[in-house]
Formats: sequence, structure tokens, C-alpha cells
Amino acid sequence: MLPTVALVGRPNVGKSTLFNALTRSRDALVHDQPGVTRDRNYGVCRLDPERPFVVIDTGGIAGNEEGLAGATARQARAGAEEADLVLFVVDGREGPSALDDEILKWLRKAARPTLLVVNKVDGIDTQTALNEFARYGFTEVVPIAASHRSGIDELLEDVWPRLPQAGQGEELDQDPERVRVAFVGRPNVGKSTLVNRILGEERMIASDVPGTTRDSISVDLDRDGRKYRLIDTAGLRRRAKVEEAIEKFSVVKTLQAIEQCQVAVLMLDATEGVTDQDATVLGAVLDAGRGLVIAINKWDGLTTYQREQAEALLARKLSFVEWAQEVRISALHGSGLRELFRAIHRAHDSATRVLGTSEVTKALEAAYTANPPPVVRGHVPKLRFAHPGPTNPPTFIVHGTRLKTLSETYRRYLENFFRKRFKLVGTPVRFVFKEGENPFAGRKNELNDRQVAKRRRLIRHIKRNE
Repeated sequence: MLPTVALVGRPNVGKSTLFNALTRSRDALVHDQPGVTRDRNYGVCRLDPERPFVVIDTGGIAGNEEGLAGATARQARAGAEEADLVLFVVDGREGPSALDDEILKWLRKAARPTLLVVNKVDGIDTQTALNEFARYGFTEVVPIAASHRSGIDELLEDVWPRLPQAGQGEELDQDPERVRVAFVGRPNVGKSTLVNRILGEERMIASDVPGTTRDSISVDLDRDGRKYRLIDTAGLRRRAKVEEAIEKFSVVKTLQAIEQCQVAVLMLDATEGVTDQDATVLGAVLDAGRGLVIAINKWDGLTTYQREQAEALLARKLSFVEWAQEVRISALHGSGLRELFRAIHRAHDSATRVLGTSEVTKALEAAYTANPPPVVRGHVPKLRFAHPGPTNPPTFIVHGTRLKTLSETYRRYLENFFRKRFKLVGTPVRFVFKEGENPFAGRKNELNDRQVAKRRRLIRHIKRNE
């Protein structure tokens, strides 16, 4: 495995900005408001391809052990305890604070290898800023300006000698065998609680406060011989309800997670049914064309009558995604997880299934024979052959003539026929219709001299008869 470096410090000292600078990405949300980062976020620094290492971005430790602040602090401490090296990030403009003293006291008590990093030294006297932190007793202090990527090379020169040699294990973000699963839904439906239950630990901060999760956090999992990458996302709301800048960034990160995943698990609250916000999230998944599993949470808290009413509501409002498998679960107690993973496997296998041209063309011929398309303006559209296109979602490219006249009803018939023929469950199916071009289009039929003379004789003969 790769060595690990954790970024630890009080809120708003620039840890997420440094994380983005080291990973050369924008994976971490950055904002002037303190407390934006809450869960641990992982990335890989490859500024030197021969010496990569994992970077852990943690939330700010605010000294409060209650509520969200306390949960954030516990996540930060967990990240520091699993790291090979801790970068203790402080603010060079504000100087040392009582909170910095408490964090350093904990790091020394935990006996974690620590390197002091003084951030935000741009525009000020660097030596003066370093002298203010001399009482911490570090023999080496690295000044940087993460927002301008200044001092990053010097920081890496101090980090690399302190890290163990990288093993031969897999890297964090380069493993095509992992099934990428994103848990999406509106706020406060239990996404983080479900991920924690699957992992068997408090990996994500779960709270009754809507909007607790702000970033998209990826976690790798090995379960029953299969590899997964679980992505916990922020809750999506209707666009008119999104006002804060931080929430807008969270929405962008969630949409990116949907685009990058292979299967999206849409979580619904059984006590509230399908709301407009749920429809917004479902629309984002369908637009991306990703595999879909619908997890109905809090099912164990319903009475028999409430379950019957919920079943009727779900059947009515989710009729347009009948191909998606529905699973009843309880994220809090862990019931239904086996069925959930079975549905994820079916959706992933269907979405990534590779088909041959011959079997796709045979399926098209069988569909055409069983139910030919209707006549339009005296002509019948002809479906000649088909071949598979990209996967995730499965795409079929159909060639023929007069395909523009195919009705939506017949296109849905083809989709349902192919879905049943190839047993595609939990994934949308797309068709691309291409008409063959006329090889003589735009070409004029030029007559030779003999044909011109014959035409003139024919015209003279017609005129004499008249």
C-alpha cells in the first residue's frame, strides 16, 4: 500500500486548499467559511510519479466535543491515527492560538510523527511568522502559501524522507476491478448511516441535521471476494432551494460522483414516499445513464397498513423506472444489506455487459418479425442490422431506412424486447438509429452522345404523331 499523510489543524487554516495542491485536483471543497470539511477525504499525490502517497484531508478540530463539531474532530483524529505522517497545518497570518496548542498537545500524546506547516505566508514577513511558532519546539518548519502553490516543492522534500517505502498493493484511485457505487438522495435520508453500517465503523458523520455531508467521500471496501468503491454524496435539493455557495459546490460534487460511478443507489425515505426532491435526484441519475438501485430506507419502522400505502405510492410514482430493482432496507439496523448488494451486482453486470454484433442483429430480427413497425405515409421503416455501442448504459446502434418515422411506442417496444432478451436489469437502455445514405445522392445522370441522339429522335417522333 501507499504511505499515508494526514492534514490536521483547526478550522480555516487551508487544509483543503493544500489537499487540492498536493493531489492536483479540486476534489476538496474550499471556502472562506470555517467548518466546510467534515468527513475524511482521500486523494493521491503524484507530483513525483516514483514516490506517490495518499493524502487525507480532515475537518478542522474546533475544541468542541459535541454535535457536528465533535463528530468532525473524531474524524480528524481517526485520520491522524491511521497516517504515517501528520502535517500540522497552522495559519501564519493569525499566529499561534490556544486551539493550536491543544491540537499539538494531542498529537504529541498520541505519538504521531508530525511536521509543522505554516500556511498563508504570502504577503507577510515569512521569518516573523515562523518565529511566532518557535515555542512549539519543531526543528523543521515549512512555510507555504497553498492557495498560490508556493512552497509545495520544499514541503515535499521534507515529507518524502519521513515516509515508509510504498508497498506493492493497489493504489487508491486506479483499480478498474472495483465497482463504483454512489449513494445519492435528498438530504437526511440516511446515506451516511448506510455507508457506516456497510463499513462497520463510523467512517462518515451521520446526524439528524439535514445537509451534514457536504463533500463526496470515497471509501474502498472488499466484501465477499468483490471490490467496491463506495461514494457518499451530499443530499440534492431542487435548484430553487439551493442558496448557499457551499451547497452549490456540494451539488456539483454530487453530480460529478453520479457521472463517475457505475451504479447509483437512490435512497428514499419510506415514511415520506417519493417527493419532488427525490424526482430531481432520479432525473440526474437517468441523465447520466447509470445503473440504478432504489433503496427504500426506514422500512422497519412502518406498520402493515403504512407498508401497503407505501407500496401503492411507489408503484404509481416509479412506474417509469420499472426496470430498477427496489430493495427495502434499514440503514440504522443493517437489515436488507444482502439484498441491496445483490441488486447492485445485477445492475453492474447488466450495465457493463459486452454483447456481440451477431446476437444483437438476431435480437433485432426477432423483434422485427414478432412485431413489424407500422406503415407511415405508405412506407414501412426497415431495420436492417444492429451492433452494440458503448456500455454503462448499454447502447445499441440500429441501421436501416426511414428510421425517423419510427414512433415512440415502437422504440419503447424495442427497448423492452432487448431488455427481456438480454436480461438487462437495473440499467437504462439506449438506442441510436442511423439511416443509410443514398450513394447516388447529389450525382447527376449525364447522358452520352448516343443517348442524347436517341432522346432527340424520340421527341421528334412524338411531335409528328401529335
